[in-house]
Amino acid sequence: MSIFNLIGDNGIVICNEENLSVDAALDITCSKLLEQGKVEASYLEAIKEKHKEIGAYYVLAPKIAMPHARPEDGVNKAALQVTVFKNGVDLESEDNGDVYFSITLAAMDSDSHIQTIMALAELFQNEDDVDAIIAAESKAEIIEILKKY
Repeated sequence: MSIFNLIGDNGIVICNEENLSVDAALDITCSKLLEQGKVEASYLEAIKEKHKEIGAYYVLAPKIAMPHARPEDGVNKAALQVTVFKNGVDLESEDNGDVYFSITLAAMDSDSHIQTIMALAELFQNEDDVDAIIAAESKAEIIEILKKY
């Protein structure tokens, strides 16, 4: 299954807000998943709680985050949400700086998302595509890039 199949046409958010708090940014990274019933509010709360406990565990590299919690924290359907923060957001990651590109992962169990993680790793390693997603002005541009993975 491609990354795009888990995102769908309505799983992309382009955010132009500035100076977002961590909680406000996390709300945005889960907004479409919640709207579509793919996760429960408890899933977002679990991400926030884990952040309070151990910090920005989901900031993977400069510019890139992958917020996620455990399947039992409220996943109804395997899905991904892409969020582009045009002005960057400080998620309190000392090592990686501001985040511009986030993919929220909602997995049904520990095993079924291995292929998805591999595809995401391939995407995250392609700096040109990551930069193109961040620079994109429309969801259609982002979709074209994601369809390669």
